[in-house]
Amino acid sequence: QVQLVESGGGLVQPGGSLRLSCAASGSIFTWYEMGWYRQAPGKQRELVAAITRGGSTNYADSVKGRFTISRDGTKTTVYLQMNSLKPEDTAVYYCNTKIALPRTDYWGQGTQVTVSS
Repeated sequence: QVQLVESGGGLVQPGGSLRLSCAASGSIFTWYEMGWYRQAPGKQRELVAAITRGGSTNYADSVKGRFTISRDGTKTTVYLQMNSLKPEDTAVYYCNTKIALPRTDYWGQGTQVTVSS
């Protein structure tokens, strides 16, 4: 089993910043990607940013230049630094990790991010 513990969500004004953290533990030896997804009310869950074990990153077009995903090199902890936040970034943000053996996706419980004045 894999456990993902998220933290860092909250309420922020437009233009502000937040940093999300996700700590993974358990049977994560064959993980190959960790990332953040988000789901706004009435919308499908979408990829925000992901980072591979080798350090390659991928971002949604809507967050490029504003969000940065990073990983603690010695631990399976990922961070999402979110700058210049917009109201349309409001959503529940979910941490995700992909395990190769067996091929499985694990999800965190979600953390609410609200961007509002």
